[in-house]
Amino acid sequence: MLTIALSKGRILEQTLPLLAALGIRPEEDLATSRRLILGTSDPEIQFVVIRAADVPTYVEYGAADVGIAGKDVLMEYQGTGLYEPLDLGIARCRLVVAGRPGGLPQMQHPRVATKYPLITREFYARRNLQPELIKLYGSMELAPLVGLADRIVDLVDTGNTLRANGLVEYETIAEVSAWLVVNKASMKLASRRIRTLVDSLAALTGHQGQTAA
Repeated sequence: MLTIALSKGRILEQTLPLLAALGIRPEEDLATSRRLILGTSDPEIQFVVIRAADVPTYVEYGAADVGIAGKDVLMEYQGTGLYEPLDLGIARCRLVVAGRPGGLPQMQHPRVATKYPLITREFYARRNLQPELIKLYGSMELAPLVGLADRIVDLVDTGNTLRANGLVEYETIAEVSAWLVVNKASMKLASRRIRTLVDSLAALTGHQGQTAA
């Protein structure tokens, strides 16, 4: 049985049509099902639908053979027990630094609110700055408005939420999309099936897949 870990939310909405095009459909409506493990139209494939941030952990430790997660999650996770063979090119957005209009003077220790502390620390380290990081899990735009932080590091799609709250983008840290990730042991044990999945998704999305030897 090949287990595929799927991220909840926007990535899931854009992943299901890709898998359906390959003949892989969940047996139940994921919007209403309460089951944590779901069979599919392929008797040898099952889904687990979990929080996006947990996908790399499930894949690295072998609880899932394959997963689909945003590049932002993979950058923050920094695991070594998985391969990233294919950019699916879906759920595109940007990871940016943002704050109030006009920017701020260069500060040695800016106060930055984010749910990406590792990415943020590395980003500022390349500029020889040492940020004071504040870990938040939502409503990031509120932090500069109430004086909690000087700026934020967060995902942006259209930028409408930033603009609605009077904030602007300062810099782009990374372009983000959803990637296929594979457990290293599974790549050896189920090589043919996983390579077929990677190649099929690469052909469907028009992106070049890469598989480890």
